[in-house]
Amino acid sequence: MKKSTSGFPFRSLHLSLRFIIPLALALVLLAYGVVPLIDGLTLRWAVRDMDIRSRLISSTIQEPLTELLQKGDRVRINSLLQRATQDERLMALGVCDGSGKLLYRSSVFPAELSCKEPEKTGNDPAHLIRLPQGPVHVAITPLMVESSQVGSLVLVHDMSYMERRSADTRKYVIILFVVLGIVISLITVFVAHLSWRGWMEGVRAMLRGEGILKPFSGGRQASQAELQPLVGDLRALLRSLDAERRFADDATITWSPDTLRGLLHKQLAGERVIVVSNREPYFHLRKGDRVEVHRPASGLVTAVEPVMRACSGTWVAHGSGSADRETVDRHDRVRVPPDKPEYTLRRIWLTEEEEKGYYYGFANEGLWPLCHIAHVRPVFRTSDWEQYVRINQRFADAVVREADSEDPVVLVQDYHFALLPGMIRKALPKATIITFWHIPWPNPESFGICPWRKELLTGMLGSTILGFHTPYHCKNFLETVDRYLETRIEHESSTVFRRGQLTMVESYPISIQWPPPWQGTLPPVEQTREEILHELGLPPDHLLGIGVDRMDYTKGIPERFAAVERMFELHPEMAGRFTFVQIAAPSRSVLEEYQTFANRVHGMAERINARFARNGSPAIILKAEHHEPEEVNRYYRAAQVCMVTSLHDGMNLVAKEYVAAREDEQGVLVLSQFTGAAHELHEALIVNPYHVEQTAEALYQALTMPEYEQKERMRSMRALVRDFNVYRWAGRMLLDAARVRQRERLAMRIGREQ
Repeated sequence: MKKSTSGFPFRSLHLSLRFIIPLALALVLLAYGVVPLIDGLTLRWAVRDMDIRSRLISSTIQEPLTELLQKGDRVRINSLLQRATQDERLMALGVCDGSGKLLYRSSVFPAELSCKEPEKTGNDPAHLIRLPQGPVHVAITPLMVESSQVGSLVLVHDMSYMERRSADTRKYVIILFVVLGIVISLITVFVAHLSWRGWMEGVRAMLRGEGILKPFSGGRQASQAELQPLVGDLRALLRSLDAERRFADDATITWSPDTLRGLLHKQLAGERVIVVSNREPYFHLRKGDRVEVHRPASGLVTAVEPVMRACSGTWVAHGSGSADRETVDRHDRVRVPPDKPEYTLRRIWLTEEEEKGYYYGFANEGLWPLCHIAHVRPVFRTSDWEQYVRINQRFADAVVREADSEDPVVLVQDYHFALLPGMIRKALPKATIITFWHIPWPNPESFGICPWRKELLTGMLGSTILGFHTPYHCKNFLETVDRYLETRIEHESSTVFRRGQLTMVESYPISIQWPPPWQGTLPPVEQTREEILHELGLPPDHLLGIGVDRMDYTKGIPERFAAVERMFELHPEMAGRFTFVQIAAPSRSVLEEYQTFANRVHGMAERINARFARNGSPAIILKAEHHEPEEVNRYYRAAQVCMVTSLHDGMNLVAKEYVAAREDEQGVLVLSQFTGAAHELHEALIVNPYHVEQTAEALYQALTMPEYEQKERMRSMRALVRDFNVYRWAGRMLLDAARVRQRERLAMRIGREQ
């Protein structure tokens, strides 16, 4: 591989100078201060030595000198002085009498000196005199005879050697500092260069998702421990920067279809998006000679379909309609929506046996109850698992065929395709795979009962981004992975690294289209209410409640009916004044569990109606059939209260659809605390659906709530649904995907420059 080295020596020199220049300046300043200090210390030590030496010489010659002085032997005195000055350091000697008169002196005794103690000059130590011939040390000691001073001895030492020694000392100190500076500079630059390369490798590793400590590993646990605080700070900084960027985006971006299109063109270079889901956004049914097109009652379709309209691309889904095969081309594709085609629907065909094992079996008798923990035991069969693997592979093959590049953006939807990300990753290693799990994720203990837990987790970790509705579900997933797989989990960055693949686990609360597609085209709310009440055969002033769900045991329909019944018991005056309409689209009715559940719901409705129907107004109207979204929206607008009592739900979009439908800012939402929506719509009446009396009182409170309070609550919830709409949900995931792609490309570019 050709390495790009242009400019690298200059960058290295520039980096080295950053260390060398400050170090050189510091050493110069240090030398400037140290040299005079050493010079002064050396001089003082030399003077002190001369003092000692002078006293020693004086005591040595004092006795013979005093004897000669008493005898007055001038010749021998001069001879003694001359012999004593033969020492190379002792320059001259002089003998003074008691009156301070110089009587005898050696031959080179300086004329500038006398018998008086010399005065101290400048900063020089005492006894140091600077004469024209050089510095000298002068010491005067008394000459004693039997305790009487008979004179004094003047000793003059030559100190010129000190100047030569000081000059040598300064030279050696400067040389020492220069050598020291060079050695320290070389060591510092070498270590800094290694550290810089290490940090660069660490940052590259982090960009690749390998963890910043990997370049420092190799069994050096101590080094890793030392670097952990810095790594934590760096991660915290990155998370903070990301949060600030998200906040800035949310504050400045108004999410709409145009925003989403602009995002795709700007951040993802207009790359086409491929969506994969089990449920198709439109299905064709044959009724006699006619073929009708329907849109299923599905939260997933409600959320993703506006995204596909905004982004175009291809939606890969199971073709389940009776006339689906008749309406596709030879590549099993059809353009949708029928009235205004904006994207391609690619249908995948399943046999009855495959659908039974993959969809009804493993997905809905196994994973659905496993993740919802709604008191229905999951059932796992090996035959269902084999069909699940086979169908996941079939969808993965379809995605590969639909991809027009080696790095497409693929949005995998929901629990039917837990294996799909890993299969796509194997065929398209550079693909950006965003998997969104629309249902809750259980705790590790609950998930552990699945016999193929490791295979499911491994498949999901083929995703680039793995999204859940709430941070709590993200936490559950990370703990589950930590429990059952050998991976490295970075909780600070919410990422999982396994076998070279990095997966970011984030929460993306899903929402609905805003503004609603029929906004501004519908009649006023009062008119819609009158029409609905007339269609139901109810009086014009009748109070109406609404619940919209699939006929599913996780939706809490029996608990809702029990609350309605209890409300009538507590407030019998409401009988004949209030009716609750339950729209329950049939779902998975081939399963025995669902058949039993539907029978139970019907039985409860009949029993409650038998008790509380008054004057031709039933307590409950159960509409167990499919309703088009436009029809459901009419009921939303007509009802004074909407009840969402799910026992466990990832988000629940019915709550947000009801809020979006109420442009008159009236109506009350009763919302289960076990839905993801309860974490956002705080102005709803939050209830525990298992607590019958609490839910019944919330229903009565909703029916009797003053209009001004309804308005305040509804206005706040509508603002949240407007700002946090489905385009923001999709846009946030696509923005994160775009950043991941940019980061991968940056890491590859950095790698090439090495």
